[in-house]
Amino acid sequence: MSDKLKVAVLGGTGMVGQRFISILENHPWFEVKTIAASPRSAGKTYEESVGSRWKMETEMPESVKNIVIKDVTDVKAVSEDVDFVLSAVNMSKDEIKAIEEEYARTETPVVSNNSAHRWTPDVPMIIPEINPEHTDVIEFQKKRLGTTKGFIAVKPNCSIQSYTPALTAWKEFEPYEVVATTYQAISGAGKNFEEWPEMVGNVIPFISGEEEKSEKEPLRIWGKVENGVIVPADDVKITCQCIRIPVLYGHTAAAFVKFKKNPSKEELIEKLEKFSGLPQKLELPSAPKQFIQYMQDDNRPQVTLDVNYENGMGVSIGRLREDTIYDWKFVGLSHNTLRGAAGGAVECAELLKATGFINKK
Repeated sequence: MSDKLKVAVLGGTGMVGQRFISILENHPWFEVKTIAASPRSAGKTYEESVGSRWKMETEMPESVKNIVIKDVTDVKAVSEDVDFVLSAVNMSKDEIKAIEEEYARTETPVVSNNSAHRWTPDVPMIIPEINPEHTDVIEFQKKRLGTTKGFIAVKPNCSIQSYTPALTAWKEFEPYEVVATTYQAISGAGKNFEEWPEMVGNVIPFISGEEEKSEKEPLRIWGKVENGVIVPADDVKITCQCIRIPVLYGHTAAAFVKFKKNPSKEELIEKLEKFSGLPQKLELPSAPKQFIQYMQDDNRPQVTLDVNYENGMGVSIGRLREDTIYDWKFVGLSHNTLRGAAGGAVECAELLKATGFINKK
């Protein structure tokens, strides 16, 4: 009998769900036991349901091909044989909120890629290297839900991963004003070029909801747990534009920063390269050995060369230079479906296992 924790992937036929399944193929701690999707997919094998819509670079794992998909709305049937769930369901925000809480109330922890619960005050939104202490709020959430083991944790939006880690590494220099523009890959919309041919050679200067998320979510990540809820930070102002570009994987950010203190370029680079967190200390399976790399070449980071740094779980920063209006400016790059989505959620689940929040039922 395997000692691995058994996982259900909710929304397993979509792009993020497929990425979950791909990541977990040979995971040392977790194994996919159940796959759930919409009622129209229920009753089919995973291979039958996904078929030619498999979007990953690697082949579909043999271990999941014959898993019979369950109806994601049949919460009891999906949750009864698993230790926790990874959620990437495609529903309205209200429906996602309701169904994730329903799963949690079956005493099944939920680690979600979705945005629905990112502003629920007692739900932690975690980048494991940055704010693992936000798991402290889980005990308060359990009291609200009436559970002993079930809870919800979420990961933040993919668009913030390419600049928020750098700003966090520089917190002692007190950044207080940030202007960022993100250039976001089409896989962030769950699509590839075959499905979205109008993106070839094109740029779309609008992504619904992204700018608000990009401006507000870092503040919640930097917030503090007070009286059973997470209170966002208010000492940094961020304004952002989000642009869709013809790239399959990789979100790039161009950011301008004002600091209350006056760091040198050497100090800023040193803080980036030495930045480390609890995942590195715990040696979590998905954690990058070096979370942030600084690239000295003027033409880096580049998507084609750098998006898979640390298996797609690291962040690449370059072009750090003084600005004529702001203090400093830089370019950041992160993998949007690994660090920014499924990989970040899996690392969050690893953190929750390592700290005792997720275990065998």
